[in-house]
Amino acid sequence: MAREHRIRVTVNGKVYERTVPVRLSLADFLREHLHLTGTHLGCEHGVCGACTISLNGRSARACLTLAVQADGADVVTVEGLRAEDGTRHPLQQIFLENFALQCGYCTPGMLITALELLRDNPNPTEREVREALSGNICRCSGYQAIVDAVLIAARQSGAARANAQASEATSRSSV
Repeated sequence: MAREHRIRVTVNGKVYERTVPVRLSLADFLREHLHLTGTHLGCEHGVCGACTISLNGRSARACLTLAVQADGADVVTVEGLRAEDGTRHPLQQIFLENFALQCGYCTPGMLITALELLRDNPNPTEREVREALSGNICRCSGYQAIVDAVLIAARQSGAARANAQASEATSRSSV
């Protein structure tokens, strides 16, 4: 039986081809082979959420996913949230401005999970935010600030969408 397998995976928009051990976790592949250390390893049992990444648009635990399972997939890590010019993703900036991070260990997983939530539900309630983030453990117990930051991001995103729609409607009516 083969002990290694050649994979091709797109990570943060860049294609990588590597030969990896078949039992190598995606988290270890990202950290050790690609040097993307933002994906944290906490429990290595899929319980804490520190290793949460986006795999083909859905959040996944990188510690439970084998690198070979990501063959052909599109992976986004916390490093992939920044713009090409290095500016933070709006949600990262909101986390920073609203003290939604303390030690930062849970932050990458919280951000990826929150982004998926906001993509799927742009106007969540506090309860929906808490439920979505319930699989991510914050060692510092900073949950309230994290929930508040996600709700602020939802409001700001909603306001931005409304302004864009109003601007579009105004430009159509003035033609």
